[in-house]
Amino acid sequence: MMDAEKESMSEPFEKYRPWTRNQLAELADKHPEFSEVLSDVQMASRVFPFRLSAHVIDNLIRWNDLEEDPFFHLLIPTMDMLEERHREALREVCLGGDESKISSVVNSIRSDLNPHPAGQMTLNTPEGEDHLNGVQHKYPETVLLFPSAGQTCHAYCTYCFRWAQFIGDSDLRFAQKEAEYFFSYLQKHEEITDVLVTGGDPMVMRTKMLQKYLEPFCDSEFLPHINTIRFGSRALTFWPKRFTEGEDSNELLAMFRRLISAGRHVAFMAHIGHPRELESPTFKKAVKRIQRTGAVIRSQAPLIAGFNDSADLWAQKWRKEVNLGIVPYYMFIARDTGAQQYFKVPLSDAFEIYQEAVSNVTGLARTVRGPSMSCGPGKVAIDGISEIDGVKAFVLRFIQCREPELVGRPFFTKFDEHASWFDELEPIDGQVLPWDSNGRLKLPSPLLRDE
Repeated sequence: MMDAEKESMSEPFEKYRPWTRNQLAELADKHPEFSEVLSDVQMASRVFPFRLSAHVIDNLIRWNDLEEDPFFHLLIPTMDMLEERHREALREVCLGGDESKISSVVNSIRSDLNPHPAGQMTLNTPEGEDHLNGVQHKYPETVLLFPSAGQTCHAYCTYCFRWAQFIGDSDLRFAQKEAEYFFSYLQKHEEITDVLVTGGDPMVMRTKMLQKYLEPFCDSEFLPHINTIRFGSRALTFWPKRFTEGEDSNELLAMFRRLISAGRHVAFMAHIGHPRELESPTFKKAVKRIQRTGAVIRSQAPLIAGFNDSADLWAQKWRKEVNLGIVPYYMFIARDTGAQQYFKVPLSDAFEIYQEAVSNVTGLARTVRGPSMSCGPGKVAIDGISEIDGVKAFVLRFIQCREPELVGRPFFTKFDEHASWFDELEPIDGQVLPWDSNGRLKLPSPLLRDE
């Protein structure tokens, strides 16, 4: 057994305890500065799901400067995140105190917040597969798996595009209980090479639960066309002790080793949005333990107003990640859901932030792609702002697409300084974009000009 594993087993294991809406008053007692906004947060958290971990509370949020603290804005919902009409409606029913009326207004507000953007409920669902409620076949080679026990997180980001997973509405929730139906689907689709285990966060699951879905892949002869197992997770920065303390962390890392020994590439897709997340000793220890298994950690995060909308912050983050052996992978545009009006960054600003940040790091950090929008047709990157036929335009490119022949091909839309999402962009006169509003291909060629 490796020395690091022996060290982990000898340490006392601190069990994860979520801080939820029911503990908001307790949190105010722990941090008196929070008392000033407590009632506001209690009201907003009726709409937006709320959860924090002890690591977040003790290491990331600076309680003596809540107004300016980026992690307060990232993790704690406030009424400012709602549109004025929603704020007024919620305040009115909360003052009345009728729980049935409050529930009705909350549900109405949530339905207005686009709970499943980019056609997740329609475009990605495997056709004719009644038992695959927690599987999305997003691209020909990539399948997303939502294990039923992993559909929560150690802490909830207020901008999260998967917030509908956490509010208790089964009609809006992806969750796969039976692993056998998932394996059967993979067997029928040999074009699939990558499985992305996501949520929520699969790292909230005990390893024995994860093994139900992943242990068969530790046999190299099982579905050999599956080359890569990815894990989408926030646990490295929200609960790094998941990888450093207790026997369960050792079992998880041992499973990573078995997967790699079977010839699978294990990619840990770490959601890291701010350089402060990289500073704690526990985080650094967790990174080393994952890397020792042979797994590769890649970082990705959206650009969020009031949190990380600074080129200097992104450059700092990428430099620190490279120093830790983490591969910078994606800068995303926050999806058009939830509190997007509060967090959105105009696409033109996003491009300038990315361009300035990437120009101030070495080539080792320029592996990062973006700014990218995960929209209906696929992942669209903003490659530049230029002039086409005398018209100022965004230069765009598909990094990934439901129609593989479009990947890598540039196309153009009219420049709009206020646009913050793909659906707000308009084609240049004479250009027809090859998909409909649902992201489905409608023309045989990638760009057609009217004659």
